[in-house]
Amino acid sequence: MFFDRVKPLDAIIETAQKKSLHRSLSGFQLMLFGIGCVIGTGIFVLTAAGAQKAGPGLMLAFAIAGAVCIVAALCYAEVAAMIPVAGSAYTYSYASVGEFLAWTVGWALILEYAVAASAVSVGWSGYFSGTILNEFLGIHLPAWLSAGPLALGGAPGGFINLPALLIAMLITCLLMIGTSESAKVNAVLVAIKVTALTVFVALTFTSPEFDTDKFNPFLPAGVFGGIGTGLGAVGAAATIFFAYVGFDAVSTAAEETKDPQRNVPFGLIGSLLFCTVFYILVAAGAIGTIGGQPIMGPNGIPFPAGSEELARQCALPQYAASLVCSDEALAHVLRQIGWSGVGNMLGVAAFLALPSVILVLIFAQTRIFFVMSRDGLLPERLSTVHPKWKTPHIVTFLTGLVVAVGAAFFPVGLLADYANAGTLYAFFMVAVTVMVLRVKDPHRPRPFRMAGVWIVAPLALAGCVFLYVNLPIEAILVLPGWGVIGVAIYFLYSRSRSHLGRGIVEVVDEVAGEETMVPIHPDGRAD
Repeated sequence: MFFDRVKPLDAIIETAQKKSLHRSLSGFQLMLFGIGCVIGTGIFVLTAAGAQKAGPGLMLAFAIAGAVCIVAALCYAEVAAMIPVAGSAYTYSYASVGEFLAWTVGWALILEYAVAASAVSVGWSGYFSGTILNEFLGIHLPAWLSAGPLALGGAPGGFINLPALLIAMLITCLLMIGTSESAKVNAVLVAIKVTALTVFVALTFTSPEFDTDKFNPFLPAGVFGGIGTGLGAVGAAATIFFAYVGFDAVSTAAEETKDPQRNVPFGLIGSLLFCTVFYILVAAGAIGTIGGQPIMGPNGIPFPAGSEELARQCALPQYAASLVCSDEALAHVLRQIGWSGVGNMLGVAAFLALPSVILVLIFAQTRIFFVMSRDGLLPERLSTVHPKWKTPHIVTFLTGLVVAVGAAFFPVGLLADYANAGTLYAFFMVAVTVMVLRVKDPHRPRPFRMAGVWIVAPLALAGCVFLYVNLPIEAILVLPGWGVIGVAIYFLYSRSRSHLGRGIVEVVDEVAGEETMVPIHPDGRAD
């Protein structure tokens, strides 16, 4: 009953083949594309939260998260090369393990993208308030307007994160009226991000303030902080896994890559290794100059990031300058070591670059909604396209509203953990999809065929589970709670209205802008 509806892969492949994309990307070009996709939100925003969880062990956390991403990326590459159409892991699951599990993946992707956009909005707010308002304009936004009540755990003054709410709604309005980032602007923003971080590494490592003694103790909370605590190097890895989200965009370029069997793994692994090393160097530079030890509670365990207790400690004079207390960690580090001007420029770089990340995340969220709606699993009105703007304006507005509310009232670390829960489930299902298709359809042409699939895919499964159980208990519980709501919607609404259940396969491809309607027989064969 649960696994009786599998979308015919032939119909999906037929749509993909109509694109006839030219293979023009080299492995090096793909690697550069991956670096641009990955470097961004996490390193600018989550360095402080990661340090509070793991201290100097944050460097190990980046390595752990990067290793899980590499094995997941290889799974993504194979299935994306086979099924290079809209819908991401949702479409892949629909074609392999069936409608019910595909619905759960799509539902998890909704959690991933919307909450991630909220997290980036909160991160942008920190740089906007700290650099643009404080440093350049001399305006100090009241605490009750710059952080939500949950961000301060109920500490005095916290009410709403107004800048985060406004940037989320502004990006939503831009998406609704059809404004999108151009490739040239995006390339400039990528160059700004990479240049800013390179300068940060150079200045911190050559600073007289840099001292290796600041790395001791290296693992103040240990490697494993305990299941459900979100602490220790592994707990930090589960949080800063957010810093790698975006590499799946690289896998979708497999169809446009020359010699994909060689260049796809080169591009994916190369970009992830580069970003991992870059992240470790940034973390080392920050910790080696101003220290990165977590603020410990009376029981010798770090206060939870974003908690009331930590907010109270950060208000004390002895902790005010700490890395773990900053909303704009990297700019804060440079100011502390005498490079205020450069620190402000880095803050400006984050201020300029992060809105493009919010745009991409909300865009991706609305397109997942859009594809699920076109499949009949969500109300078809959600896929209504505005006659003038030519955008799915209804679902874009609803998504932006949810993103804005989340950004206004939740802390960045907690939001990132929630987003990671959905991401890890989606990655888990992609690894399952790879193995299922190897068994069900072993002779299907694969532009990129992963070597050692029965080793790599299980490693990806284990890595996703490993990071998931090391998230904070709240984030662990969010995914099944969200899933229960999704399952209820599926059986009360979606299953009876599914196009596939009614004998229609509809494949929408956002690259080709084409639609394929394929009637199917009761046994599931496509005509």
